[in-house]
Amino acid sequence: MIEPIDGEQRRAVLDQTEAFIVQAEQIYGRKFTRIPVVFDLRGTTAGMYKMYGKRRWIRFNPWIFAKYFELSLKDTVPHEVAHYIVDDFYGKSVKPHGIQWKNLMARFEADPGVTFNLDLTDIPQRTQNTHQYECLCDTHEMSTTRHNRVRRGKGSYMCRNCDGELVYAG
Repeated sequence: MIEPIDGEQRRAVLDQTEAFIVQAEQIYGRKFTRIPVVFDLRGTTAGMYKMYGKRRWIRFNPWIFAKYFELSLKDTVPHEVAHYIVDDFYGKSVKPHGIQWKNLMARFEADPGVTFNLDLTDIPQRTQNTHQYECLCDTHEMSTTRHNRVRRGKGSYMCRNCDGELVYAG
């Protein structure tokens, strides 16, 4: 199993993030607010720019960065910074990987690809809890997302075999 990046590597990622924000400030001729950068992603996603209400932050996967450190500094960091800058500068009126984002990636001299195809062996994967549901003919495992939809009365699910409604068995 791969160990996540250490403190020195985290500092390098933060420094690289700052360098791209400074570069964007020069490109756009204005200051950008510094947002939190956290190393809490798991699974197959290397990085993510998040917004929740007025809160914004960048998330990185410390295990993928450990396995592909130089590549992540070169590609993932500018990718996520570009999402933040484009969102802050243009707002919601532009597509996440639209022309504004691609132009900024070009100015960053970074790969504008939106996905990667790397070997993620030894990278911890997220696991989803499941919940037992029953129908007329069988027992089913339902994801937490679907379970919560049912519990809130926002959805229901049917068995493909007997067409009976799935009922929580927990």
